[in-house]
Amino acid sequence: MIGQPIQHSKSPPIHLAFASQFGLLLQYDRIDASPAAFADTVRAFFAGGGLGLSVTLPHKTAALALADDIGERARRAGAANTLGRDASGRIWADNTDGIGLVNDLQRLALPIHGRRVLLLGAGGAAAGVIPALLDAKPALLALRNRTPVNAVALLDRHADPRLRLARDDDAPYELVISTVSEGAAALLTDMPLAASASGYDLNYGERAAATLCAMREHGLNPVHDGRGMLIEQAAAAFARWHNCQPDTAPLHRNGF
Repeated sequence: MIGQPIQHSKSPPIHLAFASQFGLLLQYDRIDASPAAFADTVRAFFAGGGLGLSVTLPHKTAALALADDIGERARRAGAANTLGRDASGRIWADNTDGIGLVNDLQRLALPIHGRRVLLLGAGGAAAGVIPALLDAKPALLALRNRTPVNAVALLDRHADPRLRLARDDDAPYELVISTVSEGAAALLTDMPLAASASGYDLNYGERAAATLCAMREHGLNPVHDGRGMLIEQAAAAFARWHNCQPDTAPLHRNGF
C-alpha cells in the first residue's frame, strides 16, 4: 500500500485476513512516498516483483496517469486506488472505492435505488464514488460543497440528469453521504432531511467523529462510519489481484 501519510492505514490486517481464507502467503506492507517520488516508487515496486498496490491519498490521480491500461471504473472516477501488473508487465488501474461504498450500504440495509441522496463534498473522494452511486440508480444524487465550482465540474464530467447541485427547496433527502474531513455541520445547515434519513461518512474512527456528531444533531439516524467501506473496497481489490472473492463477513463481525 502506498500513500503519504500511511502509518495509520488499517489495510494490511484486512488483506492478510483475506489471504488466510485461501491459504495464501501474502506480504502487504505500507510504503510512504511523497508525490515527487510516487512514480519512481511504483515502477521500482513492480520491477522488483510486486504484484499489486493499494493507492491512497494523495496519489490516486497520479496512479491513474501512471497506468498503461485503465479500467472502466477508474476512468469514470478519474482516479485509481488499485494498481496491478499483468503477465506482460503492463500496469493496470482500477478503482474499487465506489463499489466498496455501495456494497457496504447494501450490507447495512441502506438502499440507494429510488432514494434521494445528498452527497457532501466534491473532491477526489466524491469523484471516486459518484459513478457507482449513479449505477445504483438513486432517484436523485445532489451535491453540496463549500466551493460550488468544484461540484459543477463533477456535474459536467458525468452529465447525468439525476446528478445536480443540492437546493434548500428540494424534497427531503433520505440518505446523506459525507466525503469531507471537516465542515459537515455547515454543509447540512438548511438542507431538507427526511425524518427517517440515515447518514454515512467515508472516513472512519476518530476522523469520522465530528461528522457523525453533526449528522446526529441534524436528526440523522442511524449513522455509520466508513470502516465497512474500507473492508469492502479491499475485498474488491483482493479479488482483482488473486481471482478469488474473500468473505468480508468475519471482518465486519470481529473487526480487524
